[in-house]
Amino acid sequence: MVSPPRLAVVGPTASGKSAVAHALAVEAGDIDIVSVDSMQVYRGMDIGTATPTAAERAAVPHHLIDIVDVDTEFTVAMFQEFLGAAFETVCAAGRRAVLVGGTGLYHRAAVDGLELAGSWPTIRERLESELARVGAAVLYERLRDVDPDAAERIDPANGRRIVRALEVGEGSGRRFSSFGQGLDRYPPTDVVQVGLRWERDVLAQRIEARVHTMFDMGLLDEAAAVLERGPSRTASAALGYAELFDHLRGACSLDEALHTTVANTRRFAVRQERWFRRDPRIRWVDVHDDPVAEVLPVLRAAW
Repeated sequence: MVSPPRLAVVGPTASGKSAVAHALAVEAGDIDIVSVDSMQVYRGMDIGTATPTAAERAAVPHHLIDIVDVDTEFTVAMFQEFLGAAFETVCAAGRRAVLVGGTGLYHRAAVDGLELAGSWPTIRERLESELARVGAAVLYERLRDVDPDAAERIDPANGRRIVRALEVGEGSGRRFSSFGQGLDRYPPTDVVQVGLRWERDVLAQRIEARVHTMFDMGLLDEAAAVLERGPSRTASAALGYAELFDHLRGACSLDEALHTTVANTRRFAVRQERWFRRDPRIRWVDVHDDPVAEVLPVLRAAW
């Protein structure tokens, strides 16, 4: 990793991470923002992923945003490659980088440089077809033979994870269990990690307001354009888009898609909180009203 960042801003969706980091970068004048968001990498998904606006990106250099088309199967291994190039760019310009985002695994990969597995779509497609034919139990027994450590950690009924473990093993020539070691450990780091924490009911209200705003901004039209271009499996999982794809296919009404998006986003925020709470290195700031006013002083002190 070249010139790793000294600061990271984390927290659940709708917590105000981007606004706080942007305010810091504008104030400092020599800070680039490096996105740690698995969905902001996609072009044409700006509304639903809350991608920084053109004005915000003109004011502050941003990295790892709008870097692949929606039909690309994006992986954490690809993220690490782009991340290294972004750090080199920031370093060459004599600037500083701040990590901003809520994708927990990407954040750990950036902060701790974990070795994570790549992707082999052809192998996965074959294994998924086999899963549909013979069921998870058969593939699970195969996994137990080739990688007992991975099998021990995977639910025998979780066909998706079983396929992933077999895919990595076949594609890389290494056991799936040999990748990502260290996720349960939090070694010392020079990266100051600041987390935004809200009362859960207040965050739920912010999420609902945010989703309604996205729908008002034209998320339905954006989702229709993405669907027409043939989104990859990873892009298809994006909150808001997945629910609107169901609506566009006639599976639910627009109102049902909106309410499902709110509910799914709230559940996602809870999972994000749980992920980040496990990291004892994060300095949490309890936010009550204005993220910028309440968190910016902490970020200033971190530099």
